Amino acid sequence: MFKKLIIAAMTITFVFGSIGMTFAGDKGNKRKGKYTYRKVYKACNERGAIDYNKPHLNPDSKSQDEWTTVFKKKDFSQFKCKEEWKNLSDKDLLDIYTYLHAHASDSPTPAKCK
Repeated sequence: MFKKLIIAAMTITFVFGSIGMTFAGDKGNKRKGKYTYRKVYKACNERGAIDYNKPHLNPDSKSQDEWTTVFKKKDFSQFKCKEEWKNLSDKDLLDIYTYLHAHASDSPTPAKCK
């Protein structure tokens, strides 16, 4: 009886754990996002579209909600470098979003691009 109870508890734990991971959704990579975000501006500078090779907006320029709104609308006009932003894959955008969101002004660890 006790053995069946243990097996049932382990099965339930496994099922709920699997369901939780399924609904967790995609998460980007903050480190790749930081690298890609800087790479966009470096490429834009090399093309001659801007005079600086550092990002125009720092992660702490906006709150987490504001970054979420920008990336949901996919309105990257405020970032400048339209060509580079247009050519980014969805995975790259997710990584950049994760980086900017994690270091937004109202996050536990706000950051500026150095």
